[in-house]
Amino acid sequence: MPERDPTPHSSVPESRTVPRHVGRNWAIWLVPVIAALAGAWVAVTRILNEGPTITIVFDSAEGLEAGKTKIHYNGVEVGTLATIRLSDDHRNVLTTAQMAPKTEDFLVDDTQFWVVKARISGANVSGLGTLISGSYIGMEIGESKKPRRDFTALEDPPVVSGDDPGRFFLLKAPGLGSLDQGTPIYFRQLQVGEVASYAPDEDGHALTIKIFVKAPYDRYVNPDTRFWNASGVDVSLGASGLEVRTQSLLSILIGGVAFETPPSEPVLPPAAENTGYTLFDSRSEAFKLPPRDPQPYLLVFDDSVRGLAVGAPVEFRGIPIGEVVAIEAQLDAKTFKFSAQVTIDLDAQRLGVHLENLPPDADLAALRHELLDELVAGGVRAQLRSGNILTGAQYVAFDIFPGAEPASIDWSQSPVRLPTIPGDLEALEARITGIVKKLDELPLKEIVQDVRKTIVELDKTLAAARTTLDSADKLIQPDSLLGAELGSTLDEVKRAARGLRVLADYLERHPEALIRGKTGDAK
Repeated sequence: MPERDPTPHSSVPESRTVPRHVGRNWAIWLVPVIAALAGAWVAVTRILNEGPTITIVFDSAEGLEAGKTKIHYNGVEVGTLATIRLSDDHRNVLTTAQMAPKTEDFLVDDTQFWVVKARISGANVSGLGTLISGSYIGMEIGESKKPRRDFTALEDPPVVSGDDPGRFFLLKAPGLGSLDQGTPIYFRQLQVGEVASYAPDEDGHALTIKIFVKAPYDRYVNPDTRFWNASGVDVSLGASGLEVRTQSLLSILIGGVAFETPPSEPVLPPAAENTGYTLFDSRSEAFKLPPRDPQPYLLVFDDSVRGLAVGAPVEFRGIPIGEVVAIEAQLDAKTFKFSAQVTIDLDAQRLGVHLENLPPDADLAALRHELLDELVAGGVRAQLRSGNILTGAQYVAFDIFPGAEPASIDWSQSPVRLPTIPGDLEALEARITGIVKKLDELPLKEIVQDVRKTIVELDKTLAAARTTLDSADKLIQPDSLLGAELGSTLDEVKRAARGLRVLADYLERHPEALIRGKTGDAK
């Protein structure tokens, strides 16, 4: 076997380490670095130009669409709804919106958002354009300086814009009635504002209604201004008669609130923002004079109080002297007899009854006792009377009844009880009941028997009379002797009558014949 030659062949190349030339390859990395820097610049520029991102919570996503629904302020697009999703409890809708650049100052604590769509609320019809263009999100910029990025949308759009001049006032009412957002406010039949919002009080006993009165009419609202419900047609049909009031044709359809300020000297300054007032049911209720010296008294009626209501007038011979404040039923535990207990307030001075010849140092309480004692002793009694035939409304009337049973007042009671007398209707019913009772006490059975006996006797009498008439008829027949004699007698009577007539004619022509006789006889 031949041996291998250990000497390497000269034709095989020899390998060796060559150092890298960095200076020649750095330009290869310049392109991606520049691209990265440009991308970062574009991203930063885009972020700076996009504006802030906010979160808005809605009750429903109806009419909303991610990427399409816009946010408008005064007709200008200031943002776009980016995402829509349900909340974790599935009760609300969470949305994010991308606002336009330079809108950071818009997003403060009292900024408001709502969905703009076609609505009819009170006298307002809005959002009709959305029927064609679709719904969008409305925005009202607040006045706060505190920034905010999460908001809860309003269920309904605000009725009054923050830029409208005027003032808000608060009305207290037991119920809402026909009022709603947008219900008009009237001053002397002019529409000067509208209802902005309403909410129940914390105790749930009343409602607080927030209204807005536009300038310059808000200066007519002062601490003595009266507000009342002018909804529809205000028809008052009670014991005082028929009264119809309305503010306008619009108030007939949707209702309204009216206010008026009574004249005063000096003129009161305008009321402050958010001043509270009572919302009365009617104008007459709003302008009722305040009590001066009301005195409660008790009346007990045995007759029905149907038609008598709290607030019904109390009159003395047609002059208002008070009103009914309470009506209750009471039961006598001994006799088990029901009666009506009516509490009244007598306040004659408030209703225009003046006291004459009153000494400056007079004791009004003693004078009142003396007056009522004198009136009751003179027959003054309280009575229920019908004030309106159509409605059956009743009122309390004090009048003088000379034949009333004697009565007196026990001033130790509280409240003092005044004597009453049954009403006209009750008295009529009592008379009718008495007549019926007397009829029941009559011996009708005996009377009927006597009447029957009388009828039998009358039948016998009539039969005898019929027999007599038949006999007379036979006597006066033409061929009877009595008939012939009657005929001769009638002829003689005729001749005598003829002679008397001739004599009367002659005496009428010659009245002197009664003294001288006939002229022919004298010759």
